[in-house]
Amino acid sequence: MKRIANFLFEAGMLKRTPRTGFQFLGSGAESVAEHIFRTVYIGYTLGHMTKKADTDKVIKMCLFHDLPEARTGDLNYVNKKYVEADETKAVNDLAETLPFGAEIKELILEYSDGKSLEAKLAHDADQLEMILALKEYKDLGNKYADEWLEFAVKRLKTDVARKLSKTILKTDSSLWWFQDKSDWWVNASKGKKRKSD
Repeated sequence: MKRIANFLFEAGMLKRTPRTGFQFLGSGAESVAEHIFRTVYIGYTLGHMTKKADTDKVIKMCLFHDLPEARTGDLNYVNKKYVEADETKAVNDLAETLPFGAEIKELILEYSDGKSLEAKLAHDADQLEMILALKEYKDLGNKYADEWLEFAVKRLKTDVARKLSKTILKTDSSLWWFQDKSDWWVNASKGKKRKSD
């Protein structure tokens, strides 16, 4: 049980591990855990949009794809020019401590190999999460986000992700909550009449 507790503490480290690329973008900040959170939702969505995909496997790959960063930290594209993290050692060291470590290791290795349909979808979920974040920053006025978006879109591997990215890029990131521009925004405090009225 102590090893399980240690694993859960290690996973918690991802909440405090920053995604370092945003320092180069000049705006935005998120932890690795925050990135993983939305990546899992995207993986679930892509899995359901793709025939013959094992959606549960895609979700698990999305959940674990950045777990080694609890040990290695997050290396952005500039860092990767100069520094190489030994993710294989990080995964092996973790896996040997857990009764279910072999499954986690297998999922991360398959994700890294990138050949299976599920690995491609999980990879695209990872990239789409970045595309969504960049679109949000673009909508808030970051002029560099467009250049980053161009490269992120080129990294997509599946048609379903490319199609979804086109829609993301055309959609205002605030429309999901602010598309109804009615008087409600003026009179919200009045809301619906209370039953007692």
